[in-house]
Amino acid sequence: MTATLIIRDRSDGPRGRVVEIVGWRLSEPVPPCSHYFKYRLVLVISGQRRVGFDNERGKGDHRHIRGQELPYEFLSIEQLFEDFYREVD
Repeated sequence: MTATLIIRDRSDGPRGRVVEIVGWRLSEPVPPCSHYFKYRLVLVISGQRRVGFDNERGKGDHRHIRGQELPYEFLSIEQLFEDFYREVD
């Protein structure tokens, strides 16, 4: 499987606030996903993950909100960014 980095961004803010976004375009989906993206979007405050969206082999698309892991329906990379920033706000 080949992967092409499409975004890597990190911004550090006050009180240990970190927003990091990493995304790749893949040559084939990561099961059980049907789309061709691998991603990790996270908000960390004072060393603790507060919001996270990611996909991984075996688990598929999901999000982490206030300590809970919840399913996430991936529609597009643009919608993913919009949903992540909505949770961050």
